[in-house]
Amino acid sequence: MAKQNVAEQFVDILVRAGVQRLYGVVGDSLNPVVDAVRRNAAIDWVHVRHEETAAFAAGAEAQITGKLTACAGSCGPGNLHLINGLYDAHRSMAPVLALASHIPSSEIGLGYFQETHPEQLFRECSHYSEMVSSPKQMPRLLQTAIQNAVGRSGVSVVTLPGDVAAEPAPDKPAETALVTARPSVRPGDAEIDRLVDMIDRARKVTLFCGSGTAGAHAEVMEFAGKIKSPVGHALRGKEWIQYDNPYDVGMSGLLGYGAAYEATHECDLLILLGTDFPYNAFLPDDVQIAQIDVRPEHLGRRSKLDLAVWGDVRETLRCLLPRVREKTDRRFLDRMLKKHADALEGVVKAYTRKVERHVPVHPEYVAAVLDEVADQDAVFTVDTGMCNVWAARYISPNGRRRIIGSFTHGSMANALPMAIGAQFTDRGRQVVSMSGDGGFSMLMGDFLTLVQYDLPVKVVLFNNSSLGMVELEMLVAGLPAYGTTAKNPDFAAVARACGAYGVRVEKPKELAGALKDAFRHKGPALVDVVTDPNALSIPPKISAEMVTGFALSASKMVLDGGVGRMVQMARSNLRNIPRP
Repeated sequence: MAKQNVAEQFVDILVRAGVQRLYGVVGDSLNPVVDAVRRNAAIDWVHVRHEETAAFAAGAEAQITGKLTACAGSCGPGNLHLINGLYDAHRSMAPVLALASHIPSSEIGLGYFQETHPEQLFRECSHYSEMVSSPKQMPRLLQTAIQNAVGRSGVSVVTLPGDVAAEPAPDKPAETALVTARPSVRPGDAEIDRLVDMIDRARKVTLFCGSGTAGAHAEVMEFAGKIKSPVGHALRGKEWIQYDNPYDVGMSGLLGYGAAYEATHECDLLILLGTDFPYNAFLPDDVQIAQIDVRPEHLGRRSKLDLAVWGDVRETLRCLLPRVREKTDRRFLDRMLKKHADALEGVVKAYTRKVERHVPVHPEYVAAVLDEVADQDAVFTVDTGMCNVWAARYISPNGRRRIIGSFTHGSMANALPMAIGAQFTDRGRQVVSMSGDGGFSMLMGDFLTLVQYDLPVKVVLFNNSSLGMVELEMLVAGLPAYGTTAKNPDFAAVARACGAYGVRVEKPKELAGALKDAFRHKGPALVDVVTDPNALSIPPKISAEMVTGFALSASKMVLDGGVGRMVQMARSNLRNIPRP
């Protein structure tokens, strides 16, 4: 039996760690690894058209499965293209292992063709970034990288010179156990005691939830019911906490809606649950605040805390539930529920009045219809910009749907690449890319990846021929829109030329049928919807600081607009308020 080389050993370790795919673009320094993948039936090479797509796809797969994923780039420019997607994965806390192949080891430091220093370049967007300099070093270094990515929920980068990858591996090392899952973290008794005392003393408590509430929906609902607390959420907490929530008061932040802002400012005690909500101007500075988070570096970096609690949200709530006293006074909760329902009723006309006759099509209407016709377990990947607004307002979570985007890193062009990674996890599950024309055209080449692998991703393109969010920023700053318009092709025709299903929608009455036909199509499909670039209305008192970089500096004002089916839930919750 032929002796393994380093590349084969590298691929074997990835397989042992549960990696099923390696996303990337082939290149000379990667050849030994790609060939090792070719000869290993337990892992596939996914050939994308741009390495940035590879990193986005790996990050999305990791977010959907919660498991380690991998991507790769060849030396120099190849692996450098990974960096934006890796930043996004790292900031989304997605466990991703990136292989940055490198120039021949004998040439490092000599200004060789395509030379960069990957082990240095990726340090800011990873927990671990190191270079393999000898075959004997590789197994332990790769194991360390895997354990950093999984154990710390983020990116690890391994730099591997092509010549080292082709060298014979040393005698097979002992197969040490690999970390493939994170443990639960329970706070200490002293922190639990202090938090119980704070909750019992407070008359009005509000819970504000982020992505750290994933898997803790039942515990959050039980806890809110016991202490009679309104429950608000950040954008990344929406999919985990909004559904089946009788205490829902909406979302805070620039894209927010409802009474979340009031609930967080009018309480005696605000408890931040698993959120690293970055917009501190939306958080109060005159109420008690406790924060629960499994990442200790998140504690207190957005607001001044009265108590920091290091632990998983679910485990912490399980500790609190039997110990906190049940509150009987619902007045604060009921008042916030009424404010929330009233706020949603006030903007609901934005997506119901004349939208079925409005041309160009209202993007709010597109999102509302999409929410109705999409599967109940669909995965939505969302482009940064106005698509964030439409997803936040109109896509209804239910505990089975997923909504992922570049919500922390804020990159353009993320939706299509993320849809690739999401679809590879389950070809039978509906995956919908909510793409803006600006983001889609930026990495449009990877629409060909859908066709090459016959991935049944459905791209719903909000085509307003402009960079809508940037235009909004300019408008609010008192500047004329400049450099934001685009002369677009008929994207549906482009999709058909690529070998996919494509349809263009210019009238509202065509929309529902076009979406249903595309969703019934068994392969990749694109629905190019010509939308109104002036659809978003904004309050007259909004300031430039409120929009630029999504940072609100001094006000609770948020963008106006409809709220889809959320108003129905708010009405239902209001009806459930006990009557005296």
